[in-house]
Amino acid sequence: MLNKLNERFPNLVVKVDEPLAHYTYTRTGGKADLIAFPTTPEEVKFMVDFARDSNIPLTVLGNASNLIVRDGGIRGVVLILTAMKGIEISDTTVVAYSGAPLIEVSRLAGEADLTGLEFACGIPGSIGGAVYMNAGAYGGEVKDVIERVEVLTRDGNLKTLTNEECQFAYRNSALQDSGDIVLAVTFQLAHGEHDAIHAKMADLTFQRESKQPLEYPSCGSVFKRPEGYFAGKLIQDSGLQGYRIGGVEVSKKHAGFMVNIDNGTATDYINLIAHVQKIVWEQHQVKLETEVRIIGEEATQA
Repeated sequence: MLNKLNERFPNLVVKVDEPLAHYTYTRTGGKADLIAFPTTPEEVKFMVDFARDSNIPLTVLGNASNLIVRDGGIRGVVLILTAMKGIEISDTTVVAYSGAPLIEVSRLAGEADLTGLEFACGIPGSIGGAVYMNAGAYGGEVKDVIERVEVLTRDGNLKTLTNEECQFAYRNSALQDSGDIVLAVTFQLAHGEHDAIHAKMADLTFQRESKQPLEYPSCGSVFKRPEGYFAGKLIQDSGLQGYRIGGVEVSKKHAGFMVNIDNGTATDYINLIAHVQKIVWEQHQVKLETEVRIIGEEATQA
């Protein structure tokens, strides 16, 4: 496989038996058999076709910011799309490739005096991940400003999805069922007033930095917002703020986050999530559903 990759795409960065902890925001996760970092849609298509035709499992990741990879790692091929990070702005249209950081797209839109993406100025995920989960914050979601999404199907076909075809919902999209791979996204924004745009982004940045535990590795917001409640408030009211399993702790700064404070593992995260869900249910009869994705294999016992 490596020989074929080197022959077809000699500049493609490929790593074998590589710890995914090097790439996840939690700084946890076992090894991947092979990681490739494509820079073009052509490289992505080649990898998808090769894996499918060779019957090799294929996993696609972006910034891995709202993700936990189990300690056993991931078998087969992992594509990390963060090298596909081009951003183009024309009038009120912004086109961003899958690996572009959502924060950077928001920043450049603001510099162009375009309004609509201010809410995303602190969301650490990639564009592809943002579409996959309909990322949002402070009352905004990416579905509000997406015009179309260019995807590659697992059969290797290029396709353009309209906003409606993406079937966006709260932290969800049709891509979670189809497995389609985001290549590029077209946003339709609007001209705005420079000072108002930047004042809003500054305010949201201040709120994020003052309330969220950005000083530690974390997977971002762990749980979806239960209808009629706030997950962080439920966790705090359950006396769980500061509760720790292994090296992972419910943040003392914001109970909706779990932080890696002392060489925690993915297993620590998963066990802490289960414990929080159990206690919140026992005390409030509210089921907390995870927003963070958990993938990969359990570590084998020595």
